[in-house]
Amino acid sequence: MRPSTDKTSDAAALARLRADEARADERTQPASPRRSDATLPSVFRAFWRYPSPWMISGTLVTVLACRIVLGDWRTDDAYAPIILILLFPLLEWLIHVFILHWRPRKVAGVVLDTLLARKHREHHVDPRDVPLVFIPWRTLVWVIAGYNTVALIAFPRLGQALTFMVTVAVTGFLYEWAHYLIHSDYRPRSSAYKAIWRNHRLHHYKNEHYWFTVTTTASADRLLGTYPDPATVRTSPTAKNLHSTA
Repeated sequence: MRPSTDKTSDAAALARLRADEARADERTQPASPRRSDATLPSVFRAFWRYPSPWMISGTLVTVLACRIVLGDWRTDDAYAPIILILLFPLLEWLIHVFILHWRPRKVAGVVLDTLLARKHREHHVDPRDVPLVFIPWRTLVWVIAGYNTVALIAFPRLGQALTFMVTVAVTGFLYEWAHYLIHSDYRPRSSAYKAIWRNHRLHHYKNEHYWFTVTTTASADRLLGTYPDPATVRTSPTAKNLHSTA
């Protein structure tokens, strides 16, 4: 009788998961247009209505032009970009957990909080509020200035620094696009996109303590223990109200 009991439990867990996802679809479904009506070109055009894509792409074009003009291409230019790409899922996880999900705290009478964390909490309240999907432009100004300055100081050659800066701009742009696409009205058509779409939707509508990566699935989350079977995870009452005791 044990195998039959296990199958019954698995079926019940799968049914609960499907019900959760159906409710999530209802909450994320706009009145018009339907998700299935959105095309990739229309979503990509809408993407450019916000400042973040322009800021990052402007940075990318600038540093790429400088890199091409400089020349002096060497093999060791690729070392830092390759390492960054390999570590990006882990960096994405760390930023999401420790910066975006930062819990405000008072130290010496001063509340320590950031604009980025505040906006991310608002993003969880209403994942359909499109401006909140993007990195706040006031934060992005400092991020762009900061990592470019550090790169120019840290690398021994200007060519290495510029190559690294190009890579950071590309990964940043891809992150913004992937995050926007997931929250847009575009429905997954490929298995690769469906995987990251479902992963991030589970983070917002199932439980905010899991599924922290955005551009990958089963990578850093699996490594760090935040990639459970969704059917085994309770639906969190605070997914839309981070740090609440509700």
